[in-house]
Amino acid sequence: MVVVRMVEMVVVRVVMVVVEMVVVEVVVMAMVVVVMMVVVEVVVVMAMVVLAMVVVVMVEMVVVGVAMVVVEIVPLPTFLGLISPDPVPGLPLALRQLPGGHTRTDPLRAQKMDLADSLLLLLAGLIVLPHLSLHQEPPSTGEGSPSLKIAPANTAFALHFYHLMASQSPGSNIFFSPLSISASYAMLSLGARSHSKTQILEGLGFNLTEVSESDIHQGFQHLLHTLHLPDDRLEMNMGSTLFLSQDLLILPGFLNDSVAFYDSKLFLTNFHDSVGSTQLINDHIKEETQGKIVDLVSNLNTDIAMVLVNYIYFKALWENPFQPSMTTTQDFHVDENTVVQVPMMLQDTAHHWYLNDRYLPCSVLRMDYKGNMTAFFILPNRGKMKQVEEALTPEMLIRWNRLLQKRHFYRKLELHFPKFSISGSYKLDEILPKMGFVDLFSKQVDLSGITKEKKLQVSKSFHKAILEVDEVGTQAAAATGIFTTFLSAWHNHRVLWFNRPFFVVIFSTNTQSILFLGKVVNPTKP
Repeated sequence: MVVVRMVEMVVVRVVMVVVEMVVVEVVVMAMVVVVMMVVVEVVVVMAMVVLAMVVVVMVEMVVVGVAMVVVEIVPLPTFLGLISPDPVPGLPLALRQLPGGHTRTDPLRAQKMDLADSLLLLLAGLIVLPHLSLHQEPPSTGEGSPSLKIAPANTAFALHFYHLMASQSPGSNIFFSPLSISASYAMLSLGARSHSKTQILEGLGFNLTEVSESDIHQGFQHLLHTLHLPDDRLEMNMGSTLFLSQDLLILPGFLNDSVAFYDSKLFLTNFHDSVGSTQLINDHIKEETQGKIVDLVSNLNTDIAMVLVNYIYFKALWENPFQPSMTTTQDFHVDENTVVQVPMMLQDTAHHWYLNDRYLPCSVLRMDYKGNMTAFFILPNRGKMKQVEEALTPEMLIRWNRLLQKRHFYRKLELHFPKFSISGSYKLDEILPKMGFVDLFSKQVDLSGITKEKKLQVSKSFHKAILEVDEVGTQAAAATGIFTTFLSAWHNHRVLWFNRPFFVVIFSTNTQSILFLGKVVNPTKP
């Protein structure tokens, strides 16, 4: 019995050992399967390391061999889905040099580089794409277009600025670009906060209960986009530049929005170097205006933190040009006591849009440029300059524009128009406070949207315009500029002499915005 019991115990022990071995083998194989499943979802290197550790600790060498065979069958990078079999077109691959000068790609390194480059491209896209949109598909210019929403305010600002200049210098030439000024300060409002932002936008003529801030900026973006569309028939370059102290750290929001909406340029400037900063500003404006505007600023103070400059260059051809051979020297009556000699151009067979106003003592001539630009020349009757000047309102301009599109006012006439060059220079930091920009040039201004580093205020703001009119067309430039032909008299034989002071309004027909506005009192004074 004892022997039998011992045999039974041995058998049981052997069976238990065998069972344990079987269980261990099953567990090991199960763990191998689990490990292989994990390999499918983890990183290549992690999977290999974990698999190797598990196999070494729990399974015999034969199991290790089987596992390695399985891994070799399915390459880990492809197995994990980390890279595509075909590289993404346009993205770089990392290349590893091999003997003989050949190359092959390192998939893992290439994939890391692709991810990094994609991120950089996306970041660049966030900044560049809105700017690029200013120069792509032609925008809609019909009713409801963004630029038409801001046209009434732009016209109101233009006439407000004009009347202020006329009251200060009644006997002088006036010439400026209201659009250039408006766009510059609307752009500056992006960095203004609280009452300062409100003062700027309301000073530009906007009723903020009727038009939102976003509508204003989108309107200018659309307007500038329209004006900058390529056109072989005319040349136009309009823009704003902020010269900021190099000690300032500009906030990304202001930088991105000013470029996206206004296509503006910003220069960090060392104002401690008065001579160098002055030359930087003047050289920039000279280049942007094709050399027409030179020495815009001088003697800048070393404590200046910011200078805002706006400019425009305009060169266009008449739809109906004058013949140089018909230009002669004629009298121009500046006032009752002053007569000057000017080259007077002549068209004696062309048709023009013009009218003699029944309700206002003046004649109005519409002269078209090649392209979507038009000029109105308003000639007051003798002695009626002040009366007509006071009647210049947005409503009057709209009325003339409507009438001069009717065929009834398209007539043959003998037109005498002066050939001349005039300019206008304005210190906006002295003028705009009189138009509601109360805080902008004072210490009360809040421009914390531009920089958080220090209190910022606009130190100087200049505007300059030059206009040249000849037989071929009009050339204007700098902190603003442009001009065109005229009309005069209401005789039965329709002879129109622009031989006394007159007004000029040049506007974009697509956007209904005034680009240039002025008064020619003495065409011999540049």
